[in-house]
Amino acid sequence: MTHARLSFGVEGENLACAELERRGYAILARRYKTSHGELDIVARDGDYLVFVEVKARDGSSFGEGEEAVTAQKQQRIVWMATDYLARRSGPEVACRFDVVGINAASTPPAITVIPDAFRPDW
Repeated sequence: MTHARLSFGVEGENLACAELERRGYAILARRYKTSHGELDIVARDGDYLVFVEVKARDGSSFGEGEEAVTAQKQQRIVWMATDYLARRSGPEVACRFDVVGINAASTPPAITVIPDAFRPDW
């Protein structure tokens, strides 16, 4: 991954965190590493523990960012969330999977938050 692409991804995550906090989410972790990859953001929204996937684009020629969260990607996010929950043992908590799409082609960047974007087959 190039430095510019990594920097763009981190900036997208920064924008996503700011928007989520504006909406009342509490950010618990960023870039949480697991054996299956990395969770972009783990947050709390009311009674929910929320696993957030961030997809940033600099235009829509490849579709909107949120469209890039395919069924295969969703499965990987669920595996990573399961890892997070196993390592953070505690009382059972309700979980949700949100997606944040960022289109940086506009000024300011367009941010789309999709709460409960998909549901796993636990």
